[in-house]
Amino acid sequence: MFNNFFKEVGIDLGTANTLVYQKNRGLAVNEPTVAAINNKTNEILAVGEDAKKMLGRTPAHISVIRPLVNGVISDYDTTQELLRQFLKRLNRGSAFSSIRRAVLAVSDDLTEVERKSVEDAAVAAGSAKVYLVSSPLTAALGAGLPVESPTASLIVDIGGGTTDIAVISLGGIVVSKTLKAAGDRFNDDIIRFMRDEFHLAIGESTAESAKIIVGSAIPLDERLDTPVRGRDFSSGLPKEIIVKNSHIRVAISKSLRSIVDAIREVIETAPPELVGDMLKQGISLSGGGALLRGLDQLVEKETGVSTKVVDEPLAAVVRGLQRIVDDFEGHRGFLDSPLKPLEISL
Repeated sequence: MFNNFFKEVGIDLGTANTLVYQKNRGLAVNEPTVAAINNKTNEILAVGEDAKKMLGRTPAHISVIRPLVNGVISDYDTTQELLRQFLKRLNRGSAFSSIRRAVLAVSDDLTEVERKSVEDAAVAAGSAKVYLVSSPLTAALGAGLPVESPTASLIVDIGGGTTDIAVISLGGIVVSKTLKAAGDRFNDDIIRFMRDEFHLAIGESTAESAKIIVGSAIPLDERLDTPVRGRDFSSGLPKEIIVKNSHIRVAISKSLRSIVDAIREVIETAPPELVGDMLKQGISLSGGGALLRGLDQLVEKETGVSTKVVDEPLAAVVRGLQRIVDDFEGHRGFLDSPLKPLEISL
């Protein structure tokens, strides 16, 4: 009975989407990390999917905000309120409830100040105790990789704001690298390409849709194209063009190259014994970016290491959080050390 009142949750607070796992219930929240705010009253009008629908369609007094940029909180107050709104959904009409423990997955390269900001936002949103865990480690755990074995597990987690690349062995990260090139960067690349090549102004949602419908990392045998609508820079009037797979591939090629180069760099800096393990274990791709057609083939071609996309890559991190939350004591070693109070010199 007390489990209904004192909840334990795992939170994947991502730049693009937030997923919340609740112990004994399952995936309770899966929403975009977006909030719509009335600038006159500072009132939050909508969060999640409802707010994302407003992107690029609001009047002057309403702002649609992504409070996280490249995996880092850029708007603390909005992040806190967003988390509070999502955690309220766990109550399901209960008159009283409390988040006894929350485990949050965070990017591997956050500074101590940035980690403290995440922790404080979760506490302010209603969590009694907050623990942080490395996002790539959690993704590897959720992908079912042998992270506690003395062998190399190389995970590439391509989210909305960051790409986390990590070599994991014996329950810890041996070598890692975090890039700001990920799903949102791909969208920006497409917006810029449409402007430069077709003199067409499009929004973020349109760019993301084109990426999903026809995007790929390598040339495809099948012909893919989709209509893209926006504003013509010359006339200022609405215009529609047909965008092909090759257009999107060219648009995102530089960002893809930076990800592949970073994977090679991580492999090159890993201990030789672990590099040898990679030939047997391979590379695992997770996160929304892993769904880009042919990305696994591109990585395998460039690294010479077999590469696969994990099952349900979008949910890899939250599956890892589920394992930690369900067996907290058994996975305590995966959690970061408690944050120390900041020392301020006067």
